[in-house]
Order: sequence, then structure tokens, then C-alpha cells
Amino acid sequence: MPQIIFLPHEEICPEGAVIEAEPGTTICDAALEHGIEIEHACEKSCACTTCHVIVREGFDSLNEASDTEEDLLDKAWGLEPESRLSCQAEVGDEDLVVEIPKYTINQVSENH
Repeated sequence: MPQIIFLPHEEICPEGAVIEAEPGTTICDAALEHGIEIEHACEKSCACTTCHVIVREGFDSLNEASDTEEDLLDKAWGLEPESRLSCQAEVGDEDLVVEIPKYTINQVSENH
């Protein structure tokens, strides 16, 4: 089963984390199942960018981004070529290294 290695994030995951995820599971769902509280203000409906992550390793093993996701990513803080919305990026068969950006465009963080 592929692993997702989350790099340290001072608020969400200070120590970093290594979790396992079934292929086909989104990065967001896998994180939430393991207590990593990635923001997801639109309830994972691909309508915001609060779950933006940067996939440092394993990017090419993910499913292809939709046009809607690509359009939304243009609004994400700290956009990079390996950026994805974690609610849309499905784990493939390779391990991933994921960075959660320091900021989102969300004005108010919601507690899910």
C-alpha cells in the first residue's frame, strides 16, 4: 500500500507524518482519516483552494487534474507546478511526499 509522507507544517502537522493510503483515495481523505486536519472549506467539492498541497515526490502517479481543478489552482496561495487540490488528487501506486502550504486564501479557518 502506498505511503504518504507529510512534511512538517507548524500548525497542522508539526512533526510531519507517514501514513498509508489505499490507491484511489484522495490525499485529503487519507490525511483526515489519520488526524491530519487539512482545511477543506468547500467540503471537498472542488469549489475552493483551502486543501491545496504541493506534491514533492510521486506527482506523476496521481490521477490527472480536471479543468475545474486547474482553474481553481490558479487562485491558490504559493502555487507551484506540482500543486494539486488534495480533495481531487487520488493516490496511485507510488509513495508520495506532500507539503501543506503555510497559508491558504481562506480568511477564517473552519474547524471540521
